[in-house]
Amino acid sequence: MSQPAFTSSSSTGHSMSATQLAAAPPEAILDGLDEEQRLAASTLKGPLCILAGAGTGKTRAITHRIAYGVRAGVYDPHRLLAVTFTARAAAEMRSRLSALGAPGVQARTFHAAALRQLQYFWPVAIGGTMPQILDHKVRLLAEAARRLHVTTDRAALRDLASEIEWAKVSTLTPESYLEVATAEGAGRPAPGGVDHRTFAKLYQSYEDVKLDKHLIDFEDVLLLNVGILEDDERVAAQVRQQYRHFVVDEYQDVSPLQQRMLDLWLGGRDEICVVGDAAQTIYSFTGATPDYLLGFKRRHPEANLVKLVRDYRSTPEVVKLANSLLADRTRESVKLNDPAPWPEPLQLISQRERGPIPKLIQHADDDTEAGWIASEIKALQDQGVPLSEVAILYRTNGQSQAFEQSLATAGISYQLRGSERFFSRREVREALAALRTSSLVDDAGDTVSKSVRDILSSHGYSAKAPEATGAVRERWESMAALVALADQLSTEREDFTMRSFITELEERSAAQHAPTVEGVTLASLHSAKGLEWEAVFLAGLSEGLMPITFAKTQKEVDEERRLFYVGITRARKFLFLSSAASRHTGGRGRRTPSRFLRPLRKEMGIEEPGRKIIPSGGGLSPNASARKKKASTCSTCGKILTNGTEVKRRRCESCPARYDEALFEKLRAWRSDYAKELEVPAFVIFTDATLEVIAERRPTSDEALLKVPGIGERKLEKHGERLREILKEA
Repeated sequence: MSQPAFTSSSSTGHSMSATQLAAAPPEAILDGLDEEQRLAASTLKGPLCILAGAGTGKTRAITHRIAYGVRAGVYDPHRLLAVTFTARAAAEMRSRLSALGAPGVQARTFHAAALRQLQYFWPVAIGGTMPQILDHKVRLLAEAARRLHVTTDRAALRDLASEIEWAKVSTLTPESYLEVATAEGAGRPAPGGVDHRTFAKLYQSYEDVKLDKHLIDFEDVLLLNVGILEDDERVAAQVRQQYRHFVVDEYQDVSPLQQRMLDLWLGGRDEICVVGDAAQTIYSFTGATPDYLLGFKRRHPEANLVKLVRDYRSTPEVVKLANSLLADRTRESVKLNDPAPWPEPLQLISQRERGPIPKLIQHADDDTEAGWIASEIKALQDQGVPLSEVAILYRTNGQSQAFEQSLATAGISYQLRGSERFFSRREVREALAALRTSSLVDDAGDTVSKSVRDILSSHGYSAKAPEATGAVRERWESMAALVALADQLSTEREDFTMRSFITELEERSAAQHAPTVEGVTLASLHSAKGLEWEAVFLAGLSEGLMPITFAKTQKEVDEERRLFYVGITRARKFLFLSSAASRHTGGRGRRTPSRFLRPLRKEMGIEEPGRKIIPSGGGLSPNASARKKKASTCSTCGKILTNGTEVKRRRCESCPARYDEALFEKLRAWRSDYAKELEVPAFVIFTDATLEVIAERRPTSDEALLKVPGIGERKLEKHGERLREILKEA
């Protein structure tokens, strides 16, 4: 039961249309499900726990369960609430339910559901005007710190904000936080450079500032809703009358506060279905805990338990590595007779045909690693893999710069997940306005896709991608994504109209559920959860990054292992695992590959990296390879350079600059304005080191510009005209 190439394993719809399903018996909805999915989907009564491994079609199982229950008359679609953790996942669930002939089911995030109830019941339960919701805590935290005469910087304020969020979802007040954090064996580090007692005071001061300004924050939405449900039995009864059945997705990520609200919604009833995988718990730092999932049968002894282990996403080669990673920790737990044993993980069974063997390699330095990844992506592109089906995943956002630089140099388009949102882009907003006001808004059926193309043609769309790069290409990619979505929906939905397409776009905009944009995805491992690609590069797999250096306890290291597992299981066919021995070119190579790679090497039959061999590469060790390179020297003092930035500048950091400082500052100001215009980080255009060389050499021709480190053919084509203008002015 393998999936077709470049098709999401979790988004495969039912082969029958909504109209056909409506005419068929309810059991027709179960057609096409595997044995375990069918068991889950046909178990409609009582508590149900679905343990679903990565790529096993959990969303398919629960949406078919809901649709089957609605068709069978067991569920009233307006009295069932499905909750998940992201607006994107909720929008996806609503879309699938609509396609399965079950519109009207409420699919929301915990916060969206709580906010809706809070807004509705506030006038009756509390009275007065409901406070505004605070977007960010930092500004109010800064004021709270000033009131206490506590000195903090912005980075510390972000840490303090995160700790407040953790405390709130863990249902801790400033007083109870201090008791928990300072309890013997708690081991919770003090946040933001302050001690626990000072933090508790800051927490209370922050609450006071909020109260003074008549504001509430994100976590208060849940806390206040819980308070109303606990204190006002009439409100609780009304909510329980409204919702009779509940489905909770990603149940391993539930926090104590969310579980408390869920219990209040249920009011002692047992009509609940939970879905999750303890091996994918990666948000413990936000208060998430798999304890509720693992203890579900203990709390509900009569609950049915279904395990989904057939992996339709990844090849056997990828699945084998994922299983090996978890099995290694299981063996370790048994060997150590762990008092808090590692929970027995699901052993996935791939349903796909065999694929290529994953690549595992260590590089000399970060730049070499980034360059290798770019070359491998080029090779994949030549094989027909779309760039939108490629992702580079890393542990921290700070790692992205090297990959951005290497992709830009290679002329490979990319998108940073977590940067500017698709529906916030100017060209997308303009396109939506054009669609809404078009005279073709009443078109329906087969003409919708053509109408969308006609409307967007005046906004940068064409059947063939432009050869130009930069803003022109980015605009075209945005328009092409909208056209592709129109094509997809017109084939999936009957009675598809331009109006329904506009409604879909508006709903997706509200949920930030963006269509696919052509380009390599750069993302942190945390932000990759719930996504998948044909090819995945897991980069920077060195000790200190994976596991991260501040993971000290076994519990924290276990979370890092699960994060790595999530990264591996994002890949459908091609998987690349890489690390770098040194941060800078010519460095001493002190980094060691991640400990998590050991069981994978054993599975793949690759020896541990020695002093002379690069794993799976067969070349010289990073140190030996670096020594063979021709040394770069400072153009002023002649000292050998080892730092990558110094090499690019051709001078030591301590040697005086040889460039025209006035021109350099003018170039920096130009770059800043230009970056805002393109809506990209400034370094993506040119780094400071490149601007220094330009200010020193004052190149006047394309040939001279191409000799500047950091300027290649693509950058010259993309930014050359604007750069020549500023140089001419100077």
